[in-house]
Amino acid sequence: MRPVRFVALGDSLTEGVGDRAGDGWRGWAALLAGSLDERPVRFTNLAKSGAQTHDVLEGQLPGALALRPDLVSVVVGVNDTLRQGFDIHAVARRLDQVYAACAAQGAVLLTACLPDPGGTMGLPGALARPLARRQRALNTVVHALSDRYGAVHLHASDGDWVADRAMWSADRMHPGERGHRQLAVRFHALLAERGLAPGPAPSPEPESAAPTLAASLWWLATAGTGWVARRCTDLLPQLLALAADDLRHRARGTSVRLDLRTAAAVSAALAALTAGEPPGRTGAARQ
Repeated sequence: MRPVRFVALGDSLTEGVGDRAGDGWRGWAALLAGSLDERPVRFTNLAKSGAQTHDVLEGQLPGALALRPDLVSVVVGVNDTLRQGFDIHAVARRLDQVYAACAAQGAVLLTACLPDPGGTMGLPGALARPLARRQRALNTVVHALSDRYGAVHLHASDGDWVADRAMWSADRMHPGERGHRQLAVRFHALLAERGLAPGPAPSPEPESAAPTLAASLWWLATAGTGWVARRCTDLLPQLLALAADDLRHRARGTSVRLDLRTAAAVSAALAALTAGEPPGRTGAARQ
């Protein structure tokens, strides 16, 4: 009996950062792989911390296609929003290419929209709002392309889990074990609705304790400072300019213009993609 082949593409979220297992990471994709089927599952995780959409398209996708997966997850884009050169047109084009290539091989495609990082990290409003606009733009593109390619799509950008501190690791950027298990359980439910996950659902209960406040403070004082410094060399100057622009519009009562500008950019990015529906479209399943 041929094993089910599951390949995961993406960034640190799919790599499993926040869900420690031995000397490495486990994460939602590995938890899901263990519950997909009663048959053996051959799981390959190609996700890498820091990956952007171009890394998935150029570096991860060829290896994934060579494995001829039955199921492929593509969860990426947050790192694009955290870069000075964020371009929703380029992000949409790359995601379209990745989704199309996976769908063309007949693989079941898993996608997700995610919360904005400024909110989960608790950044001040003036800094968080521009990042939130970028994340909403990304999520809108992911929604549209997931529907176009009939993906199994997990709506994880909001809800109780986002505000639940127990779901997040010490860095407040990545889910902790409980959060990764939540993602695995919800993906499994969506697949089960389609008859694609006959195996028992993953357990939602963590095997280790959530990080303490002391652990969170220690991360901020050690690894956290390095993470912020690396992002600041690229993003901070532009983010400060975006924050100043946001404050000016709020003072004038014209913040809606910023939202309309973002919506127009997303519409243009989607309109620029190849017209027409791909063959075999079934519509995205969502939760």
